[in-house]
Amino acid sequence: MHTASLSPGIAAVDGVGASLDAMLLAAGRGERMRPLTDRMPKPLLQVKGRALLDWHVDALLRDGVNRIVVNTAWLGEQIPAHLTAGFPALARQARLCFSNEGRDFDHALETAGGIARALPLLGDAFWLAAGDVFAPDFAFDADRARAFAAGEDLAHVWLVPNPAHNPGGDFALRETFPGSGTGRALNLPQDAPDGLPRHTYSTIALLRAELFRAPWCDIAPGNPQGVAAPLAALLRRAMDAGRVGATLYTGRWTDVGTPERLAQLNAAD
Repeated sequence: MHTASLSPGIAAVDGVGASLDAMLLAAGRGERMRPLTDRMPKPLLQVKGRALLDWHVDALLRDGVNRIVVNTAWLGEQIPAHLTAGFPALARQARLCFSNEGRDFDHALETAGGIARALPLLGDAFWLAAGDVFAPDFAFDADRARAFAAGEDLAHVWLVPNPAHNPGGDFALRETFPGSGTGRALNLPQDAPDGLPRHTYSTIALLRAELFRAPWCDIAPGNPQGVAAPLAALLRRAMDAGRVGATLYTGRWTDVGTPERLAQLNAAD
């Protein structure tokens, strides 16, 4: 696999086209998953006989995503080795890129910091998904992505029914039409007077590169200083400006955050 350096710590495969891209977040330490993650990055833990990350890559390829950018930190050398061996055609077709946070900063840059670091590899609009979430039925719909890219929103997030470990949810949803399951994401507290339901952010989204520039984000382009910052704060600012859409997703979804959840997932039919 031939690579070309775009900026320190970011490698891209030569010949990548400029169509739809996606970023998979795979840099975290996975503290709650220890000891399973002492010798393996959490996105490589197996669900139903396959690495968590493989499920996302398969879905992205099935739905026509062209280039996949993966950020790495903890035991990060295992992830490029795994993906290039498991998806040789993807490697041969020059459609894999890696942002090596651990090599350059010795730590993960969190969600917003990691995306800002990898932004030179991504288009003006792109998919985002966390590598430690299991959502095998999710469709990375190209028509939805094109509509988002042609619009004015800074983000479109997929929300899920609140799991037991997050009963209060993250964001509220104001449906465009009652029962439609899609509308606007709102930054409202649990006790907001209008009583809109709050749901959990699935960690799957469509994002616009503009979200990672001023006034929404104060990280320098390409994040050369290795600033670690969460994505939620940027999303909340954009929600307050009315520029985040949302869809309620009711398919299979699990945040594989603990060994118990992983075991339950693998034991389920």
